[in-house]
Amino acid sequence: MSSVPTPFAVPALGSETRAWRYGAAAGPTLILVHGFRGDHHGLQGIAQGLAASAPELRILVPDLPGFGASPAIPGRTHDIALYGAWLRAFAAATAPDGFAILGHSFGSLVVSAALASGLAPERTILINPISAPALEGPQAVMTQLAIAYYRAADLLPERAARGLLGNPLIVRVMSEVMAKTHDRELRRWIHDQHDRYFSVFADPGTLLDAFRASVSHTVIGWADAFVAPTLLIAGARDDITPLAKQLELQRRIPGSELRILPGTGHLVHYEAVADAVAAILAFLRASAPAGTPQTSPESPSPAKEPSA
Repeated sequence: MSSVPTPFAVPALGSETRAWRYGAAAGPTLILVHGFRGDHHGLQGIAQGLAASAPELRILVPDLPGFGASPAIPGRTHDIALYGAWLRAFAAATAPDGFAILGHSFGSLVVSAALASGLAPERTILINPISAPALEGPQAVMTQLAIAYYRAADLLPERAARGLLGNPLIVRVMSEVMAKTHDRELRRWIHDQHDRYFSVFADPGTLLDAFRASVSHTVIGWADAFVAPTLLIAGARDDITPLAKQLELQRRIPGSELRILPGTGHLVHYEAVADAVAAILAFLRASAPAGTPQTSPESPSPAKEPSA
């Protein structure tokens, strides 16, 4: 089994979703949904760790519509309802016999919206779920500034808007604020990942739609839609969602598990890959239905430079 993913394309809602498969060509399927302004590279470390420790898993990582290699869906507002409908279509096309689902950050909102409108995974995993209203509390001022930033970009001509949205200084400030690790090499790699992939989007209008979706909802609002076994993984130092709100989310989702990773924040998928992989595999193994191949709870150390 190679750690190099296999690319493929799937028609969904009148557009073509680009995705990558890690691990087995057939077997228990796990779909990974990345966060805002990212693409599949953000979850590549977790996908590779899972595939290495549980080679029987079939792990699918799509680029969200309008991000990475996936084009925007023509003529549609890229709000949370659209992303939820897209995820249902993608899952139906790629895993008609059943699947587990994982969402990171904005991906947690996409998964939640899809669950509320009919997605039925066997197991659900959320990493750094968005559980606090962005327009309230201590992050409200920063959110309003971000809204103004995206609105300004939307008013500019295409080239100027891309220049503003992809401004290296702004991207670096964001990366510096979110990274919590004191490992200098890891911090440099995180900044490089953001430099490479944070500004690969279809157009400023789609990006603004997705940003509005990301700050207008919380997973708590869809808590009643979680009926499958659910694992929540949160960084103890997450600036986006305070730990108290993650504890509230756990209470709102009956029977859910919450794993708190100390020393990390909103970048669990970069800073705590080994811990996340171990928690995910233990959860999949413990909640697997009778007759499902069991995964190993062991996980490798994360590679700091994922294969492309």
